[in-house]
Amino acid sequence: MPRSVRLVTVAALVAGGLVLVACDGGPPQGARGGSGGSRGAAGVGDPYFPKAGNGGYDVTHYGLTLSYVPDGSRLRGTAVVTARATQDLSAFDLDLLGMEVEEVRVEGAVARFRREGQELVVRPSEALADGEVFEVRVRYSGSPVTITDADRSREGWLRTADGVLALGEPTGSMAWFPGAHHPSDKASYDVAVTVPKGLTAVSNGELRGRRTGADGRTTFLWHTAEPMASYAATLAIGRFTVTTSVLGGGLPAYVAVDPSQAAASRAVLARLPEVMGWARDSFGPYPFSSVGAIVDRPGDAGYALETQNRPVFPGAPGMETFVHEIAHQWFGVSVTPGSWRDMWLSEGLATYAEWLWTEDEGGATAEETFRELYDHGADVYEDLWDFPPAKPPGAAHISDAPVYQRGAMVVHRVRQALHDDDAFYDLLRGWAAARRHGNARTEDFTAFVEKRAPDVDFDGIWSQWLYGEGRPPRP
Repeated sequence: MPRSVRLVTVAALVAGGLVLVACDGGPPQGARGGSGGSRGAAGVGDPYFPKAGNGGYDVTHYGLTLSYVPDGSRLRGTAVVTARATQDLSAFDLDLLGMEVEEVRVEGAVARFRREGQELVVRPSEALADGEVFEVRVRYSGSPVTITDADRSREGWLRTADGVLALGEPTGSMAWFPGAHHPSDKASYDVAVTVPKGLTAVSNGELRGRRTGADGRTTFLWHTAEPMASYAATLAIGRFTVTTSVLGGGLPAYVAVDPSQAAASRAVLARLPEVMGWARDSFGPYPFSSVGAIVDRPGDAGYALETQNRPVFPGAPGMETFVHEIAHQWFGVSVTPGSWRDMWLSEGLATYAEWLWTEDEGGATAEETFRELYDHGADVYEDLWDFPPAKPPGAAHISDAPVYQRGAMVVHRVRQALHDDDAFYDLLRGWAAARRHGNARTEDFTAFVEKRAPDVDFDGIWSQWLYGEGRPPRP
């Protein structure tokens, strides 16, 4: 994801755990508190976003029924969250920033709830047992917020000239639906979105149907079968020109383009079959059941994002950006960082994919790109040597140049150490296969590399390039 004023002041809330209480959901009449167990943790303890995600359960499915009204960019929704308890639970949290919660039910019974900043604290009428599969139904409405992160990038609910674009990295998805919003908790999704006449709603996965009512409003039914981290979920509403096709191997493609961007996007989007074929050869079988792209007008986002199945581009993408986001479907979306500290595993590999594409297209080799970056990269990226890829100093820096560019340099140093391109590509394909639809941390990657090449000493690469401070010695 190439990244860039918070409308709602949430930086301290998300990163530091500031607690604000809004009692818009007092104890409903007739509800009784559960007994036994304890409240699940209000966050999974991410090093940069400690309140993101939640403890005590694992989400398996989201069913979202949404209705969009352009006036005020309002959203009315019902979220049905299916999860499995991982401890005895008397209460648990869902991440939801803003919006008015009207009712919460657990297993069909009315549940008590309260708001604590970004936490929707739910107390079911009966305690949940460790291992129990349960269903939470949340009715909510309002105008979702736009979030500005510590790095000043905007996410959440972004208004566009003719609709809205919902983006989630790293915490923005909690602006438009309740859930466990940390990349370590993946789930399948069904999203039904009703929009006014003339508008199209695009989300992840496959379009399973559309129906238009007597009032002219149309409901679009999207289904994502493969596990998805909530940051990779998207919703684009607007006037789009939609093109569907079938690529090699019977892979369906769905591309939605704002008409104002159609001409400028045509040449790059036409190469989607070629890019997909190249990526399969390089990284192994494609991990999802559909592909595509969403090209909206340039706007508040200011960055492309690797949303699952179809990346989002703010305006016509350049070729390298297009390759970067497609490569993310293997590295970042299928193999997802275990925490936001591990973001280099996503961005470093996707950036290196750009280098490989350029090399295979007859441009600069990856070795030449590496040498140029080592010698002159600080002229372009002033912060290139400020910190190591695996140790960003804080949430404001997880999208800085060391994560992307120096992350790619780590990958190239591994390639150099192997002295064998066949072994290197086998390693990339093996990594994508071993962690397919899962999560990985930096130590998982280093252990995998060392196991695949036990006769190669990688210690210097890890200590100097991955974890070391400053510019490493010239290799």
